Amino acid sequence: YYSSPLLLCYLYRKGKIQIQHNITTNLFVKVYYTCTKHFYFSSCFHFVTMFRSEVTSIGSHMCVLCSYLIVHSFGRRMLYPGSVGLLQKAMRPMLQQGQARLVEEYDGQRNKLVACDGNEIDTMFVDRRKDGGRAGKTLVICCEGNAGFYEVGCMNTPLEGGYSVLGWNHPGFGGSTGVPFPQNEANAMDVVIQFAVHKLGFQLSDIIVYAWSIGGFTASWAAMSYPEIRALVLDASFDDLLPLALKVMPESWRPLVTHTVRQYMNLNNAEQLCKYQGPVLLIRRTKDEIITTTSDTDHTNFMTEDALRAVRQWLAAGTQIEEESVYTGYEVDDDWCLSVLQSYQTDREPLFPWSVGEDMTLEGRRQLALFLARKYMRNFDTTHCTPLPISEFRPPWKLEH
Repeated sequence: YYSSPLLLCYLYRKGKIQIQHNITTNLFVKVYYTCTKHFYFSSCFHFVTMFRSEVTSIGSHMCVLCSYLIVHSFGRRMLYPGSVGLLQKAMRPMLQQGQARLVEEYDGQRNKLVACDGNEIDTMFVDRRKDGGRAGKTLVICCEGNAGFYEVGCMNTPLEGGYSVLGWNHPGFGGSTGVPFPQNEANAMDVVIQFAVHKLGFQLSDIIVYAWSIGGFTASWAAMSYPEIRALVLDASFDDLLPLALKVMPESWRPLVTHTVRQYMNLNNAEQLCKYQGPVLLIRRTKDEIITTTSDTDHTNFMTEDALRAVRQWLAAGTQIEEESVYTGYEVDDDWCLSVLQSYQTDREPLFPWSVGEDMTLEGRRQLALFLARKYMRNFDTTHCTPLPISEFRPPWKLEH
């Protein structure tokens, strides 16, 4: 339920979800003061791209004013409802129970980190390195959705897999201070990674960043700013916020919405992701009712209309059996596709994006497109708000030399 806190609150109030044992306020005061540490880090990188339009007329002045009022009144709260105090107050018993469970069952360590903008970022770290398992040596940093908290959020998925996990709350969420504007989000992500490296003792090559929904912005920023991280897993995320915003607003508002998003809430995940050279896994919810599946962006050169049609047919498959049927129907030769990619990697500059497939036949492009889609994308037959089971969480595929 982690992506739908309102549903959790409703079920709790109706008695559908019960607290298994009473937790006193004194326990939480003790947990807060004995487990909480402040980690100060003075350096901060400002890599967040902000597209700012120049004001050239009276009309644009009005647009700037309206954009400012929209964002600072209801816009930011609509985009990040988890920062609304009323919602947090309603969820407080649930968050306290979730925090106690992480501390008591997983020996979680709560820390507050001070970002370069002065915001305090509330975090929870579960160390599995001492368990001796292979997964425990890998740290999964979790980036929550727009109404998600680490107490009841997506960090439960890697916990089930035996990974070491570091969860954190957005600025203004739970025990974190501030407001969740893009720059503040990037600052928070930065101090979390610095904390993982300099205080927890993990190498960047041992860190997987896992994000759900809007958490893809901070995750892709981390991948862009720290390209040495091991991998990136994006679940039910988007490539750009603007198409989603335009989808739910009246057509007559298009200029205002475009200016507002680009000026104040430019969550440009795809642009940031293209600057990361490491392995990526994209988890797509086939029944997602939130994230749009349409896009006007350009595709890689080899993605001709014929290849796109094959990929769309594979994406439209409702089950794994149907996916396999589409894949085998196009007679994809995995060994051939792999050899083509390895040859391209050897002969040319390995930086992405690639133009592989320019001199191929249509059949070859179809095969390569389906091969790459199957490697980098994973369909999960459910809605946007369903928790991801550990069976669907895996390190991304990486092309080896």
